[in-house]
Amino acid sequence: MPDSKILVSACLMGKPVRYDGRYASQGTEKLHLLQKQGRMVLLCPEVAGGLPTPRSPAERISDRIQDQTGKDFTDAFIRGAEKALTMCQDHNIKIAILKEGSPSCGSDFIYDGSFTGTKINGSGIVTDLLRANGVSVFSEHSIKYALDLANR
Repeated sequence: MPDSKILVSACLMGKPVRYDGRYASQGTEKLHLLQKQGRMVLLCPEVAGGLPTPRSPAERISDRIQDQTGKDFTDAFIRGAEKALTMCQDHNIKIAILKEGSPSCGSDFIYDGSFTGTKINGSGIVTDLLRANGVSVFSEHSIKYALDLANR
């Protein structure tokens, strides 16, 4: 799979798509190399699902995604997850590097729904759908592992 494409959260490459209109990072040297090689497919599932930037912060509460006021964003998050899966299928993507902690993209932890910054073991809606369809999902903290797998 040394020349296979990898799905990457757009916020990890400096795109201002986070809920607060900011980005998570400007990308690492390894991610920039992937981009230069033409192996990166960028996506923000929340924006792809129809949500604006900026938007209310949302957290996953069981199978629902809500903001602090109780407004439900689940349908938009599901649309974004379905678009992520379609991109993976269209580009034969088997590996994704997604933003940890996000109710869409978290792979090891998400926030608990109390909007207090409390983290719990869990994953986002996109991660769940991709994994159920054979895509290996890693966070920005595991880029080395993701790329090792991709380069086999």
